[in-house]
Amino acid sequence: MNRKMVYYMTGRIILLEGALLLVPLIVSLIYQDVGTVPFLITIAICAAVGGALSGFFRNTSQVIFAKEGFLITALAWLSVSAIGAIPFVLSGQIPSYIDAFFETVSGFTTTGASILTHVESMSHSLLFWRSFTHWMGGMGVLVLMVAIMPNLSSRTIHVLRAEMPGPTMGKLVPRLRDTAKILYVLYFVLTAAEFVLLLAGGMPVFDSAIHALGTAGTGGFGIKGDSIASYSPYLQWVIAAFMMLFGVNFNLYYLLILRRFRSILRSEELWTYVIVVLSATGLIAWNIFPLYQNLSEATRQAFFQVNTITSTTGFSTADFNQWPELSKTLLVLLMFMGGCAGSTAGGLKVSRLVMLYKIVKRELRHLLHPRSVGAVRFEGKTVDNTTLISVANYFALYAGLFVVFLLIVSFQPGFNLQSNFTAVASCFNNIGPGLDLVGPAANFAAYKPVLKLVLSFAMLFGRLEIYPMLISMSPSTWLRK
Repeated sequence: MNRKMVYYMTGRIILLEGALLLVPLIVSLIYQDVGTVPFLITIAICAAVGGALSGFFRNTSQVIFAKEGFLITALAWLSVSAIGAIPFVLSGQIPSYIDAFFETVSGFTTTGASILTHVESMSHSLLFWRSFTHWMGGMGVLVLMVAIMPNLSSRTIHVLRAEMPGPTMGKLVPRLRDTAKILYVLYFVLTAAEFVLLLAGGMPVFDSAIHALGTAGTGGFGIKGDSIASYSPYLQWVIAAFMMLFGVNFNLYYLLILRRFRSILRSEELWTYVIVVLSATGLIAWNIFPLYQNLSEATRQAFFQVNTITSTTGFSTADFNQWPELSKTLLVLLMFMGGCAGSTAGGLKVSRLVMLYKIVKRELRHLLHPRSVGAVRFEGKTVDNTTLISVANYFALYAGLFVVFLLIVSFQPGFNLQSNFTAVASCFNNIGPGLDLVGPAANFAAYKPVLKLVLSFAMLFGRLEIYPMLISMSPSTWLRK
């Protein structure tokens, strides 16, 4: 294993984080708040640690294989989270480092779960940093590094495969760096479009920036205790619509620019995603209508909450803890689905669930007709057995890890099964709020510090789709040469 390349790339990503910390530093200077010195110190730490790693291992071999890709991804995300927590602690806004680490991991993984009980009391720069971590983590910090940093190994596709969500990862164009650039340009344009529409609806500039960043990364950190509830219906519709858009595979937006409309319309994953969202919205709107006695409001509340869960954003306009059991059950089920592959959303991904359905269907057909040889087709193409086995294995591993996390979190006294189950589902699927004691009107502050660390790792496992974290934690990975 090329350990030196792993350390070199980790150093480069820490340097990139230091450069990105200049943005909240500027916000701190504009508002003249408590974040200036903490951000300066953290930038200095990034320069020292990142400079040492990238400088000492500068002349190492550029070879990157799958194992190195997984390790670089895991170490990079752990490093940016560990360092990104420092400004919260130094500013005194989150005195406990474990709490700050939980909040930062929740930011970078675009989970949106929080330990803050009075978010309105935080300074502008720290609030901006929380949401900026969403934006960086949504498309991926390593994707950003590939897009803007020259002279990286041509084999960094192994790194992107480890970071990009979904069962497969391909190039939009022949050059990998150009693919990363296209993804980030699309990402930036959609973020800017939402920002403008929020401004047009009367939302203040700072609020618009925060919510555009949080929606783009499908993260969900808000700046008010009631999240989005106190904003106008127009602003809620805008955010809900963009949550749905950011849950779509970004490759389809590129095809839209190329005017390949037939390819878009033939997308099984897109149609499944849209049908599920609209069906769930209709069913929940019908179910909660007696609570609101207004079809328009019931539809808006249902559409918003369905999209905040399927896109795994985590904003809220209502305390759905108070909704009927049918609506809550549907929302919990949608937690596991998530958005499309290649989007900024979390969860199992629609493409995996469609493939799992087709695998089961094929096996049932084979039981009835043992001599039949049925190929599984997805998006108009035959899916090879390697991909199908990978999808089935991922689902089994996902279920096993979910049970492990749930059992560990169940040691917390005072939390019932509904709270613990949805807390793990929320963190593992990078959603944010759960139900009951971790619902939209509550937070994760009451969990013990050790369990906050466990939930932090659940977020990282979910965002990086298990394998990078699992491989990095395996002793055999580090013992073998």
